[in-house]
Amino acid sequence: MSFKKSKLDLLVRVRYQNPLPPPPCPPKLIDIPTNPQRYAQPEFLDSVTNEMPLPMIVDAECGMPLDLGKWECLWQENADDRALNPDPKDLPVLDPKDQALLLDPSSSAFHSSSDLSRTSTPLPAHVPWLRKTEYISRENQSAAHRQAQRDQKKDNDVSISRESQLKSVEASFKAANDPPLADLRHPTKPHLTAVETYDILPDADIWANAYDLFRFSERPGERPPDVDDPRLDCAVMRPMEADGDHFLAYYLTKDDEAALRFKETRSQTGIDDVLNEDEGTDFLFQRDYEVVKVEQDVPNEFLLVFDEGDVSQRPKGAYYKDIERKMLLKKKRTEPIERFRDKWALVRVSHVPPASDEAEERADALAEVTDPMYLLGRDAEGEEDTEAAGGAQKIEVDA
Repeated sequence: MSFKKSKLDLLVRVRYQNPLPPPPCPPKLIDIPTNPQRYAQPEFLDSVTNEMPLPMIVDAECGMPLDLGKWECLWQENADDRALNPDPKDLPVLDPKDQALLLDPSSSAFHSSSDLSRTSTPLPAHVPWLRKTEYISRENQSAAHRQAQRDQKKDNDVSISRESQLKSVEASFKAANDPPLADLRHPTKPHLTAVETYDILPDADIWANAYDLFRFSERPGERPPDVDDPRLDCAVMRPMEADGDHFLAYYLTKDDEAALRFKETRSQTGIDDVLNEDEGTDFLFQRDYEVVKVEQDVPNEFLLVFDEGDVSQRPKGAYYKDIERKMLLKKKRTEPIERFRDKWALVRVSHVPPASDEAEERADALAEVTDPMYLLGRDAEGEEDTEAAGGAQKIEVDA
């Protein structure tokens, strides 16, 4: 004999809802010290009211029935709609005592009804009684704003001639020219004062050159940090590519004497001078560096030279040149030189005059700071590429 298990044999758990919140106070039979002030505060019942919402039955019209059948203009074409859009002239005149009801209570102080009837400004006659007060105040503010703009436009009507622009620029340096320099103090270090002023001007001597800022993860040249190395500021970096990998080959002179001789020759050579090939400088390959990070826009770093004007022909000033890019380099893993087809073990650098196209490119880049009408000659696209070249370099390769 078999028995069939019925679903009624299963236990059914019945959940009973308990809408009452837990008691906020300890039981009366247990003596727990408490502050008597808590019983007199109105916030005592906030938790009870929040957990027990009042039942409210609201119909579909939210208790405000609206019979649209009373307006024929809503259902018939070309019907009279003056009942819904009355003419402001036909509206009854608001009593002065009731005009205080249209004021914004948040922006006006509290006054009695008698004071409001005397001090409040009558509203325009075209304002209906159901119109919101912020629209009224907005119209008043917009009229005042338009008047202020007209007054400001009269003040801003200045001349755009070159003489007027120069006067405006000179007036902007009034703080640096008129008062004593000792009165100008550092904004974050008050004990520091100004001792001398310089005119900030673009450096026309090097403006046609493009400068990049390289930061190394460790000092190149295989010398300790406390040992001076004059070879570092005349190194040669050659872009390389192998199997889609881009990196830089780093070259230095053989000794310090060659580096000093190269820098002296470079400072004494003009852009149109020609040197013999025997006077070139040899740079030996050191190692490869890979680029870790490249910043194309460097607005806060630039070259700055303070010129007293004693030796040079230009006037005294602080001459600047912006930096095109900033790169972070780290050592690349050493690989056999036979792996690269165009790897150079030695680079010989000598000086030759620039070609005609290079000279035109430098002249166009220099015109940005020397030609006052430079911007007027630019097209709508903007600037042209101005790659720098401080005189063409003749390079002999010894692989």
